[in-house]
Amino acid sequence: MRDVAIIGVGMTSFGELWQTPLRDLFAEAVQGCLKDAGVDRDKIQSAYIGCMSSGLFNQQEHLASILPDYAGLKGIAATRVESACASGGAAFRAAYLEVASGASDFVIAGGVEKMNDGADATFCLATAADQEYEVYNGVTFPGLYAMIANAHMHKWGTTYDMLVEVAVKNHRNGAKNPRAQFPVEITADTVKKAVRVAEPLGLFDCSPVTDGGAAVLLAPVEVAKSLGKPIIKVIGSGHAVDTIALHEREDVARIPVVQAAAQKAYAQAGKGPQDIDFCEVHDCFT
Repeated sequence: MRDVAIIGVGMTSFGELWQTPLRDLFAEAVQGCLKDAGVDRDKIQSAYIGCMSSGLFNQQEHLASILPDYAGLKGIAATRVESACASGGAAFRAAYLEVASGASDFVIAGGVEKMNDGADATFCLATAADQEYEVYNGVTFPGLYAMIANAHMHKWGTTYDMLVEVAVKNHRNGAKNPRAQFPVEITADTVKKAVRVAEPLGLFDCSPVTDGGAAVLLAPVEVAKSLGKPIIKVIGSGHAVDTIALHEREDVARIPVVQAAAQKAYAQAGKGPQDIDFCEVHDCFT
């Protein structure tokens, strides 16, 4: 396996981008990525595109064909990756493995969503849950995570004030990114007084739907060196799946699959939790 580096990144603004089609969001992210990398389009050999539910939100499937077309990447090998909230991460891992294997030298990993075009977001997002055993009986995505939160509170003594601080922290970090959907800080009082969604979760405990895209370019470390790029090396990657339905889990208050994926990444990198200086966590719900 070859060592792999990230040599370019691109990102759109995020928000209710009514005037920007899904395809243009992806094209903008790719354009920014290639400009950052200093690599021409004709060098790109492959792309992996993470997107959860474009067929429901935008009535557009077959993204592996239409998005590279509009991004000026005709003729490459392209694959759409769907793994709910982990779609972008799964696309990145697939791109990483293709470069590491030696099959390709320049591979784009992208993610794009356009969720504000008028579709029923609650219905669309619930398709990522167990339809027959959970959604059919009325549960929503916020409802599932509310059950997890309640179970965690019961087992570990977690308080709502602790969840509030997660929301405050997320907005504080988002305020530092001018491309964030809500680049403003909020107070704990704002979180607590917000409309309830699914107890104990309120409006600011739930991630919003959004429109936007991002892309990174991966290449072998040796290629990155030849281009004079800073070496941002991928040293470990882990991936695992678990039972999706809450009623099948041994402990609703834990998500052991995250631990399993982390252990794989640690093992590959030869590192452990004690070596980590910075961690970015997907907080779909606080």
